Amino acid sequence: MRIIVTDDDKLVALSLKTILESTGRITVEAMAGGGEEAIGLYEQLKPDVMLMDIRMEGMTGLEAGEKILAAHPDAKILYLTTFNDDEYIVKALSMGAKGYMLKQDFEGIAAALEAVANGQSVFGEKIVSRLPELMTRREEFDFAAHGISDKERDIMEAVASGLSNKEIAAELFLGEGTVRNYISNLLDKLGLRDRTQLAVYYYTEVKR
Repeated sequence: MRIIVTDDDKLVALSLKTILESTGRITVEAMAGGGEEAIGLYEQLKPDVMLMDIRMEGMTGLEAGEKILAAHPDAKILYLTTFNDDEYIVKALSMGAKGYMLKQDFEGIAAALEAVANGQSVFGEKIVSRLPELMTRREEFDFAAHGISDKERDIMEAVASGLSNKEIAAELFLGEGTVRNYISNLLDKLGLRDRTQLAVYYYTEVKR
């Protein structure tokens, strides 16, 4: 797997490079020190995954990620952040990033990168559980206006709770294929890309 590491702390970047390449499965093609440099390197190298810090001098990781995703919607970006930066996490997931990792969780970053490279989204249960705290309640969400049935509502809530398709199928007495179809229909109705965005949508639009 080919990745680019973006972090304005050179020591962190070098540490990540050492840890990740020691797995024998990950190659750090380049290291960027800021958002603008990350955009240029992405255009040049087209990595499998971009591992990027959020808070950086100059252009932030979020600003750089938005520009990369605008030009390359299929780009896979995994952000590094700190647990207290909840607003950044919401923004990152809403704009189409494939997830986040805590900077201190070095041991889990390689596995997270591999999951993202394989098309999965990585966002921890702890962060999902905190999302409602970031929102304030408003008028009740109008599911009917969006053409969302009661069953689809149940599926959306289960996805937002972090359940896998298998777990959702068992809980709602459905086949896994049926659950996949429900999720696909929900994504189409709401104009979303994947289950990560569906979970974020649930907390930012339905529950807040």
